[in-house]
Amino acid sequence: MGQPIDEKGLAWNTIFTVRMTMDTISCCRVCQNPRLHNFFHLGDHPLANSLLSNPNDPEQKYPLSLSWCQDCSLVQLNETVDPKVLFSQYVWVTGTSQGAREYAEVFCKELLERIELSAGDFVLEIASNDGTFLKPFRARGITVVGIDPAENIIKTANEDGIPTEPVFWGVESAHVLRKKYGRPRVIFARNVLPHVANTQDFVRAIADTVVEDGLVAIEVHYARTIQKELHYDSIYHEHLCYFTVESLERLLREAGLYVFDVNESPLNGGSIVVYASRTPKQTSPRLDGSRANERECKINSLEKWQEFSRAATRHASEFRALLSRVGGNHVVGWGATARSSTLLNYCGITQETIAEVADMNPLKQGLFTAGTGIPIRAPGVVFQTKPDLVVLLAWNFTDEIRESLQTDFSYSGAVITPLPGAPTLHPSS
Repeated sequence: MGQPIDEKGLAWNTIFTVRMTMDTISCCRVCQNPRLHNFFHLGDHPLANSLLSNPNDPEQKYPLSLSWCQDCSLVQLNETVDPKVLFSQYVWVTGTSQGAREYAEVFCKELLERIELSAGDFVLEIASNDGTFLKPFRARGITVVGIDPAENIIKTANEDGIPTEPVFWGVESAHVLRKKYGRPRVIFARNVLPHVANTQDFVRAIADTVVEDGLVAIEVHYARTIQKELHYDSIYHEHLCYFTVESLERLLREAGLYVFDVNESPLNGGSIVVYASRTPKQTSPRLDGSRANERECKINSLEKWQEFSRAATRHASEFRALLSRVGGNHVVGWGATARSSTLLNYCGITQETIAEVADMNPLKQGLFTAGTGIPIRAPGVVFQTKPDLVVLLAWNFTDEIRESLQTDFSYSGAVITPLPGAPTLHPSS
């Protein structure tokens, strides 16, 4: 006998599982204001990193939609999937990206320009993944500690000599870590705060843990860049918040952390790093300029985000049309990234259009893209098939990928970069 079905054709056990692993917010994630305005619904999507071992396996899908807070202007996901479902096993490995490895050294230097560390001080990274961003500190003789909930990833970090604890960061876990390690002089958290459902608990734990004269650095994908360059592919269930300087400052200030500087990061297609302390400091000209720019461009307004939603809808049609117009006998993608999951699913692109996806990460090879069932293979295997066209799904690493295409795989054919902005065809070189 089959499963009970509701009037929309969904199996009851599927509905029950979704409700058990997902909540819908009723107030803002930062200021708790209930006056939220929904402005963009992308449909139902699988979890971006829930790659399949078989394309015919049943998949869980969840609503994916954005709202804007009338009080603090935070743009945020309406749905919260259980973090244990999202992060306990993870397939993104920081060290597989050359760009990330190179930026890790830059990040370390810039951070150390803002604080002097002495013997006995240590640096703590939240969501440290495989330890790539802690390695430059260790190379300078600085004691490092990482924390990350993905046990499959931190095994590599510990084997590489980066002590890493398998926990989710928050007030309770921070208390346990302080007893074991003491208080760090520096805490940094890269590309993790937007993943956190209880943002107040997260930043309060940072403020409670860093020493009085310490330094906090937080990196987030910048909402201004998302809006300006149409990065709707950065919207997926792991990313709960989309911060501007204004909304991020408010969150940190309420926890007792005061932003005094801001810098740009090249990762994720455009991010910012804010530097904060427990006592107010003179703000930098860069920070003052960023605040003024946000006011001038009105990026925190609902109207700007409604324009973003309409532009994303137009982009999806243009991308499908371009692929239909120029697709050759064998089209492949590069990068089975989380953001590519949103792009492929929102645009309705399957193996009928993109035959396979090349990815450097061994954890992804042999699997299939979530929701769209496209096989993921090692680049060496993919380029043995002599593709006619490559779609750079990991377009935020375009320069790195195009160099690899030419030098490692002797590919000089046409490529498509779907973003930023309008989808673009780059003819054969």
